[in-house]
Amino acid sequence: MDFSSKLLENAVQEIGQLPGIGKRTALRLALHLLKQPLQHTQSLSSALTSLREGIIFCKTCHNLSDATLCEICASPKRNMDLICVVEDIRDVMAIENTGQFNGVYHVLGGIISPMDGIGPQDLTINSLLEKVKEGKVSEIILALSATMEADTTNFYIYKLLANYKVKTSTIARGIPVGDELEFTDEVTLGRSILARIPFEASISKG
Repeated sequence: MDFSSKLLENAVQEIGQLPGIGKRTALRLALHLLKQPLQHTQSLSSALTSLREGIIFCKTCHNLSDATLCEICASPKRNMDLICVVEDIRDVMAIENTGQFNGVYHVLGGIISPMDGIGPQDLTINSLLEKVKEGKVSEIILALSATMEADTTNFYIYKLLANYKVKTSTIARGIPVGDELEFTDEVTLGRSILARIPFEASISKG
């Protein structure tokens, strides 16, 4: 792809590094920005810079947050003894959109995947256990996607929790195997949360 402008080429190369964005799409986006008022591009640039420099992890649930404590963990309306374990912020957003869950979350930051070099030590499993050890948690809902790696992660956490007096459940399998939570429709996901089952039952069925 030949460029008449080095500035345009550099912009296309940077945009093209984003997931799912090829060079042609990157070029289309760059040209689109050039047609917009300068203020629009500056606002976009400022928002991205602020995102990268200012966002932090919630000290309690590890969700992305603007403050030390995220809005969910800071809310007095949430049931703090009910914890939903998810892979990342996209799953938090998906479950929140259902309006069917009033507990809090624990974001693992990934799932166990030896092929990708991700082990239990790379996730926030230890801090989840610390919450359980405090004795203030009544139920842990394992709400990971329906994939082999997620099932492995679920079982690993379940075995660790077996040493404590806490109810462990998992979302009902209304979600097709291989699907990720963020792509599941809100009605199906909401029902799977409400119709959650004891984790032991999911093992016997699997």
